[in-house]
Amino acid sequence: MERRLKREEVMTIEVLHERGVSKRAIARQLGVDEKAVRYRLARIAARARDRRADQVSSVAPFAEAIAEWMRSREAERGMNGLALYTWLAAEHGYRGSYKAVQRFVRAQYPRPAIRVRRRIETPPGAQAQADWAEFRGIEVGAASCTLFAFHLVLSHSRFEAIAWSERTDELAWLSVHNAALRRLGGVPGVIRVDNCKTAIAHGAGPWGEVNERYATYARTLRFHVDAARPHTPEDKGKVERRILAHKAGFDPRRRAWRDLAELQAATDAAVVRSAEKRICPATGATVWSSYQAEQRLLTPLPALLPEPFDLVAQRRVSRESTVAFEGRAYSVPFHLADTVVEVRGCAATVQIFAEGAVVAEHARHTRARIVLEPSHYEGESTERVIAPVPLGRMGRRLAEIWAMAPERRPIDQYAAYAEVAR
Repeated sequence: MERRLKREEVMTIEVLHERGVSKRAIARQLGVDEKAVRYRLARIAARARDRRADQVSSVAPFAEAIAEWMRSREAERGMNGLALYTWLAAEHGYRGSYKAVQRFVRAQYPRPAIRVRRRIETPPGAQAQADWAEFRGIEVGAASCTLFAFHLVLSHSRFEAIAWSERTDELAWLSVHNAALRRLGGVPGVIRVDNCKTAIAHGAGPWGEVNERYATYARTLRFHVDAARPHTPEDKGKVERRILAHKAGFDPRRRAWRDLAELQAATDAAVVRSAEKRICPATGATVWSSYQAEQRLLTPLPALLPEPFDLVAQRRVSRESTVAFEGRAYSVPFHLADTVVEVRGCAATVQIFAEGAVVAEHARHTRARIVLEPSHYEGESTERVIAPVPLGRMGRRLAEIWAMAPERRPIDQYAAYAEVAR
């Protein structure tokens, strides 16, 4: 069955025929049968009316509803055909196509005014944009695998940091942040992110709820999480462009890599070479020199970056100077008794924070249900907390015996304990 010619194709046939192009050439150019061209030219010569103009649009019964929508506040923010189509389907039971709504509105209403976007340049040190890039089929260690490149781009200088990861879970999300911030040498005031679950737990964009672990990480490093609006790639256009440049320029799939460390080192070198060649639009200098000026305006990195964690909780310290976490009791310095601390479950450790600093760290997921550090019970009393009673002679001796390597402990430990007791 031959397809029906579009209005644009009919107009093309008429224009080409007036210019003396043969019917066969017109048919070949449009990819249609020559008989269709002859038929259309005959109808044009007879001034026949196109029957499609007499058809009633499936949208016509909804004309009043559309007029109401156009008068509403929705129209004040700019015409959005998809929003109108969705509203008609949900509120008025419209079952036609989106294209039909488009044709009806274009025929009945004037073209909406052009909405101009304000262009601004981000001040140095104010913002960075972050996103993942997926690379399939990278050969690492003689095996083909899928790797993920985390891009963190400074919005002012356009300098970027790239950190490779084998995963995109919460621990990996915080790990690549640490790696990228080390490469930038500081922390920007705002990091604009996509709406992945490791960043935004519920909702999306400015109305989304930041993932609890990521929010805690951001508070520790003192930056604000700014989620891009959904389906609005221009909100983080700088990082999107750098990801495209990465895939087109330094594509890691072009060669084999000994291990992930070799790939990361080569990527770091490629980033610097690119920055030395590219020009920063905001300064007119190279991206590299612009970054060196911007780097001084970033918030300095702490001596120890937060260890990536997948669980965080607020806990009150007991009178025994311990906090409960994952079914275990972990000790903290005694002067924190009866205060609220933050407990983070990291990859291999449990870190306990108070006043923005790590005050205790223990191994995670141990078989022991009570994990103590004796030094947490030492020290002088404070105005608020009285120091625990010091260990007596027996307690100190037992601690010494327990601290010995097993092969150096007394053969008969019970005899040693009894000797201490005498």
